Amino acid sequence: MAIYINEPSHTFNEYLLIPGYSSSECMPANVSLKTPLVKYKKGEKPAIEMTIPMVSAIMQSVSGEKLAVALAKAGGVSFIYGSQTIEQEAAMVAKVKAYKSGFVPSDSNVSPDMTMADVVALKKKTGHSTVAVTSDGTVNGKLVGIVTSRDYRVSRMDPATPVRDFMTPLEKMIYAKNGVTLGEANDIIWDKKLNALPIVNEDGTLNSFVFRKDYADHKENPGELLDEKKRYIVGAGINTRDYAERVPALLAAGADALCIDSSEGFSEWQKLTLQWIRQHYGDSVKVGAGNVVDRDGFNFLAECGADFIKVGIGGGSICITRETKGIGRGQATALIEVCKARDEYFEKTGVYIPVCSDGGIVYDHHITLALAMGADFVMLGRYFARFDESPTEKVMIGGTYVKEYWGEGSNRARNWQRYDLGGDKKLSFEEGVDSYVPYAGPLKENVEKTTSKIKSTMCNCGALTIPELQQKAKITLVSATSIVEGGAHDVIRKEKNTTDK
Repeated sequence: MAIYINEPSHTFNEYLLIPGYSSSECMPANVSLKTPLVKYKKGEKPAIEMTIPMVSAIMQSVSGEKLAVALAKAGGVSFIYGSQTIEQEAAMVAKVKAYKSGFVPSDSNVSPDMTMADVVALKKKTGHSTVAVTSDGTVNGKLVGIVTSRDYRVSRMDPATPVRDFMTPLEKMIYAKNGVTLGEANDIIWDKKLNALPIVNEDGTLNSFVFRKDYADHKENPGELLDEKKRYIVGAGINTRDYAERVPALLAAGADALCIDSSEGFSEWQKLTLQWIRQHYGDSVKVGAGNVVDRDGFNFLAECGADFIKVGIGGGSICITRETKGIGRGQATALIEVCKARDEYFEKTGVYIPVCSDGGIVYDHHITLALAMGADFVMLGRYFARFDESPTEKVMIGGTYVKEYWGEGSNRARNWQRYDLGGDKKLSFEEGVDSYVPYAGPLKENVEKTTSKIKSTMCNCGALTIPELQQKAKITLVSATSIVEGGAHDVIRKEKNTTDK
């Protein structure tokens, strides 16, 4: 006979936090949002600890290399999407790892025979104003010159003008030989007042660039997430099908953590994937698993060796699993039960396994609620899809800028790898939709605004850390009428005027 749970499952929007006593120390400036990404034993430090409790969803429309860099600067971790070839995903991971190392491979290159129009098109595509001129126009070609924004003016030059006619030739450039240290390269940049310093191999081929902005970025982003080699930390998605080929490639590219991207985690497929990783790499490889919605699912993945466990089925804004298959659970209820199981497991074994709340976040305060309910961090898709750094196009619809956003379970994504269908590579129905989200600008300013809200609410609860919030939080279930009462009501709202100050 089926098991019946005759209590409704709830969403974040059905809960509120009750303020607690706030001491004079409870100021946002004193709040720490540091949180573990991966499991650790009692009394030990986690191998990876984030500065903010936010990771990006393993989605084509969210987690590319640009967003991974921007999120690592902010102190979170992006999981590069796995619904692409192994080579493509590994290349994205490698780009992120190379970005902060100081010596950055050039992805904006032209040959001397190309034209000013080609340079303009390349700048529009990459956003880079510094373009290397190599003998054959490739990243590893022989360096013959450089083009910067000072070398040309679009309005004054024929678009057909060859690059050789306006580039700065090698003999007039300042560059360094391969082998120079990052500190020495930065000294040259500051002494010579350069924005970029090319690094050249002994045979004259281009090796990389060192940019002034990387040094400035470190000063502007004190919470950035770096590995022991001062490179940005980045995660990558894997599936339960080609892990034997994908995992080694991603690790070789430098991935710091992996995460199984699956529609449902309480399965033998995930057990087999985790077993294979442990057999070949032991505990050195950090890998998350999921998704689950109850204690049975958590305990299963914990025993399988997961380093963190994701909670949530059907709660994403583009997910239609619940209406298509009738599978899922209200995100708040699922999270509360799983976090209780996590705490019991910790008491029993002395091993703390972080819980990631994945889906169901509509408003910023839902993140704080998720943390208070026990989550160590949240995984966000729609939230990050709105920003400049997400991989999708920004388009104007009805006079408003939006960005494309589609689910991994949609026909557009064609991500059959995340569905354990016994070898069937065809999705016979969709579990996600293709949509737009309002464009919101750069990641940095949006994340800063969100985290400032989280810190402020934590102060209202008398908590200066996430573990303290989880201990002190008082959470109340609210009625539908109370939800209405919580917003603006019984007034005629003024239309926003951009001239208002």
